[in-house]
Amino acid sequence: MKATDIRRGHVILFEGKPCRVMDFTHRTPGNLRAFVQVRLRDLIAGNTFDHRFSATDFVETARLDTKELQVLYRDANGLHVMDAETYDQYTLDDETVGDAAPWLEPEMRFQADWLDGRPIAIELPNVIELDIVETSPAMRGATKTASSKPAKLSNGVTVQVPEFLGEGERVRVDPRNGQYLERVK
Repeated sequence: MKATDIRRGHVILFEGKPCRVMDFTHRTPGNLRAFVQVRLRDLIAGNTFDHRFSATDFVETARLDTKELQVLYRDANGLHVMDAETYDQYTLDDETVGDAAPWLEPEMRFQADWLDGRPIAIELPNVIELDIVETSPAMRGATKTASSKPAKLSNGVTVQVPEFLGEGERVRVDPRNGQYLERVK
């Protein structure tokens, strides 16, 4: 594909390594040739770097397979998961799981990108429902205001929630950025 067709989220092969496009900018300076500035994340090493492609360059897209996996359990070896279609079981190491580790609970389903028979990245669902296990008491008469307080969820992650929520309530959270979305009714 041409460098001008690169978009956020694409996975390309850069110097033989699979890299996800985190950000891109197509620039055409006045008297210079057009170029595409991209921020790439190496999916194997995990590092992020910038690169500039000429607008006429061609880049190779990586052939990724996507599988739906279900979490079975976690132990010292890693996160044990099962393919939802074939029931094959795999163990994901901490490097592959990355920042998603605290959000992955038993029975949860998520998408994983595979390259050459090896998982390289996981994508969490947009919304997860969890219980509040620890927070300060709900303020009496509090309504939906801009004020918030920290609350520890059943998976151990602490997020900011509105003042009117108390312990034992179920909330929806976006695991990609750790933000409170709404109370489950």
